[in-house]
Amino acid sequence: MLRGKKNWILALIAGFVMLSCQSEEEKTVIKEAELKTRVALLVAEGFHDGEAFMPMAYLINKGYDVTVIGAELGEVKAYNSDFTINIEKSVADVKPQDFEALVLPGGQGPAILREDEKVIDFVRKFWETGKVTAAICHGPQVLITAGVMDGKTSTGIGGIREELEEAGVHFKDESVVIDDNLITSRFPDDLYDFSKTIDQEIQRRLINQRL
Repeated sequence: MLRGKKNWILALIAGFVMLSCQSEEEKTVIKEAELKTRVALLVAEGFHDGEAFMPMAYLINKGYDVTVIGAELGEVKAYNSDFTINIEKSVADVKPQDFEALVLPGGQGPAILREDEKVIDFVRKFWETGKVTAAICHGPQVLITAGVMDGKTSTGIGGIREELEEAGVHFKDESVVIDDNLITSRFPDDLYDFSKTIDQEIQRRLINQRL
């Protein structure tokens, strides 16, 4: 009986040690995640595959923590391929202060996003933080609906130039245009410039915060 009781006690102690080790490992993982700069990628059904995945991959490779957000949780499909992407968090479950940048890919997704009041409210509140807001192709349409583009200098796909100008935008036909916290690009050929500029602007702002 004593031996059995002793073995039970040893097993219990071993279990506590293992739990303690796992807890420390989990704490390390959480700590490392917290150290990463967080970026939100806002998508909907009909997103452009390259305009979502390429900036996402570029930023992850640079050490960022990218979260895919949308109106609702679930999988959505690109309009131009069979690629899908999983929306990890809804806009109702995140706050602007959770992220240092917001990225809006183009495609047909922005037309859906701009019809959702919860999405527009989140975008408007994020914009008000003054943090990096980046949109490519049709992505600026979401910002137009949020009412934040008046007086800004921007680019976008040629098909929305008139809409941008009607919203009070000074339009430039360039691969990437920066106006304070706003970064815009035109189409997939601009993706390298677009992605690189997002990284550079986030880093520049983080450095300035430390000064």
